Amino acid sequence: MILARFLGPRVWFLVVALVAAAVLVPAASLWLPADHPLHVPPYLVPLIGKYICFALLALSLDLVWGYVGILSLGHGAFFALGGYAMGMYLMRQIGPRGVYGNPVLPDFMVFLNWQELPWYWTGFDQFWFAAIMVVLVPGVLAFVFGYFAFRSRVTGVYLSIITQAMTYALLLAFFRNDMGFGGNNGLTDFKDILGYPIQAATTRAALFSASCIALAVAVLFVGWITRSKLGKLMVAVRDAESRTRFIGWRPEHVKLFAFTVSAVMAGIAGALYVPQVGIINPGEFAPVNSIEVVVWAAVGGRATLIGPILGALLVNFAKSTFTAIAPEYWLFVLGGLFVFVTLFMPRGIVGTFDHGWGGWRARRAAREAEKGEAADGRIAATSPAE
Repeated sequence: MILARFLGPRVWFLVVALVAAAVLVPAASLWLPADHPLHVPPYLVPLIGKYICFALLALSLDLVWGYVGILSLGHGAFFALGGYAMGMYLMRQIGPRGVYGNPVLPDFMVFLNWQELPWYWTGFDQFWFAAIMVVLVPGVLAFVFGYFAFRSRVTGVYLSIITQAMTYALLLAFFRNDMGFGGNNGLTDFKDILGYPIQAATTRAALFSASCIALAVAVLFVGWITRSKLGKLMVAVRDAESRTRFIGWRPEHVKLFAFTVSAVMAGIAGALYVPQVGIINPGEFAPVNSIEVVVWAAVGGRATLIGPILGALLVNFAKSTFTAIAPEYWLFVLGGLFVFVTLFMPRGIVGTFDHGWGGWRARRAAREAEKGEAADGRIAATSPAE
């Protein structure tokens, strides 16, 4: 009960909805007949699972942008690094079933006449090692990058620019064939994960459930952080960094913590994303992808927990719809949506609703108070004098 009051009913409703989706959607896809009205087509399961991964990525950005005030335009880099770590594990699982039949080297290495596996691919034949790298690689990069950036007190648009420069540099590096990550084509043609066929409906359903559970845990974790004393300190750094430093706190430490945790969350989102879409390539590092994440958080509403998740789901559903109907107009729609939100809904969907609801309740309370005062005045006026 204490934890429920601490996090609030809306957070718990979201968590319960995600857990329910993790159970009901796979059940509706696997066990209900195709002609049943509640049947979920198999192709929708990985598509919705991809949206859930994007929602986790948006939530990770919200932790640093909404609560600490760090507008990162490079979160796509952490997402892609987590995806590459999982992709390397999936490539090692192919073994001799590849086109060239090499039991150790992936097909692209055989094609490029590599003679041995690079040292940084060692260990990726084990899932536990890949899982550690999914967390460690984005986390270490964010820690090192954030340490020097925040220690130098780089803030505002300058910090946003260097985060975008970071992801663009990684984009150029991963495009090179001699990096050993598949170059322009990236990593694909995955066969199985943990011994299960990756294209099987049951495996896709399990990956969908894992994505929902991961997002539910992330919501609880971020909710716990933001509603704790540390969360209040994060908001203080966002709203008045100089004052926070003046009273004895170290804002750079708060920023570094939030930035590192956020990068780890983005890496996990990328690792869950790759086996569901079946490919990871340098295009995931593209700066436009990181900008889209900002749009998701802005549309849904920053510093609301549920807002970035809602924004990611809505915008990506619209993207799937528009790219099927009129793909040449999607970027114009996306840009127009961002401009509209910036000018007319700066708090986003959830923030605007909360602001309007709070204002309505305040006005209602004021009217009730006025009625009470008027009633008291009438009673006092009609009561006999002593």
